[in-house]
Amino acid sequence: MLIGVPKEIKSNENRVAITPAGVAAFVQRGHQVYIEHQAGSGSGFEDEDYRQEGAVIVQTAAEVWGRADMVMKVKEPLPEEYGYFRENLMLFTYLHLAAVPALADALVRSGMTAIAYETIQLPSGGLPLLTPMSEVAGRMSVQVGAQFLETFYGGRGILLGGVPGVPPADVIIIGGGIVGTNAAKMALGMGANVVMVEKSTDRMRYLDDVFQGRIRTLMSNPYNIANAVQKADLLIGAVLIPGAKAPRLVTEEMVSQMKKGSVIVDVAVDQGGSIETVDRVTTHSEPVYVKHDVLHYAVANIPGAVPRTSTLALTNVTLAFALDLADKGLGKAIADYHPLKLGVNTYAGKITHQAVAESLGAPYHVIDQLLPMQM
Repeated sequence: MLIGVPKEIKSNENRVAITPAGVAAFVQRGHQVYIEHQAGSGSGFEDEDYRQEGAVIVQTAAEVWGRADMVMKVKEPLPEEYGYFRENLMLFTYLHLAAVPALADALVRSGMTAIAYETIQLPSGGLPLLTPMSEVAGRMSVQVGAQFLETFYGGRGILLGGVPGVPPADVIIIGGGIVGTNAAKMALGMGANVVMVEKSTDRMRYLDDVFQGRIRTLMSNPYNIANAVQKADLLIGAVLIPGAKAPRLVTEEMVSQMKKGSVIVDVAVDQGGSIETVDRVTTHSEPVYVKHDVLHYAVANIPGAVPRTSTLALTNVTLAFALDLADKGLGKAIADYHPLKLGVNTYAGKITHQAVAESLGAPYHVIDQLLPMQM
């Protein structure tokens, strides 16, 4: 199979979909890898590093997309990349289609196969290709939140951990999954007072055990959320429903009651956001805006700020799936491994993931019925 890796073009996105080690793995199995010039430089991987492992370096994105049977990316394609879409091309990347209807429409119209990292789901409910980036984003959410609480950035002028005789900041985390758990680790490590809002009693018991009572947990309901949000110095949105838009759990009224100079970091912004006042996506170059005197950080590619760590963490988990697709082809690969089947969001002009289809108000088609001879 011919594998193509273009340079990411999202604002300040320096991750890359493959490392030199990944190139070596593909080449050893008889596949060819095309990489766009300087695609990995933002993560510390130069063209020569890839070339030494057998990759072919090409000068333009058009060459990568045009030659490849499967394109591997990190972030969802932007409108200027839609023109590269074509039938018989496979795309393997983060997609978050529920929040980007125009991308879903372009993929459907092209007839190409699009496999989303974030909807590959284990029987346990785990999301193996989303987990490492959720870990990074959760930890980064506290790091950037602490920064924007500084007066220089317009924040309340609060040190997250306080000092002896001065109380620490109140960090409220909505959602107790991977993002929320990693945010809590960082916030506790910095000495903050942490409250986590979660809907699952089993998960709350787990969190209470893991953190040995050092965080407070609250059942997720509008009353508890409103009270917690009002007290927050730093509010972190960490809610995820695989393939679907994030639920809006924090209303504008709740945000309007927050303290002046407090900070919101909505990690769910790439799935539409879990906080009502997060009504736009920001970038690393212009990461915040102010609404109701509250700073809103709504960057959709938070892990892109630490590309070396993020690229290594991401490719640690994506490579095995990509090799399976290259070795077996789509039909056999998804027949052999059901979690990978759940990653197929579009095929042959159809939406093939139920939660994505429901979020977009589009017809849902079962992939087995579209690939009957290969399943």
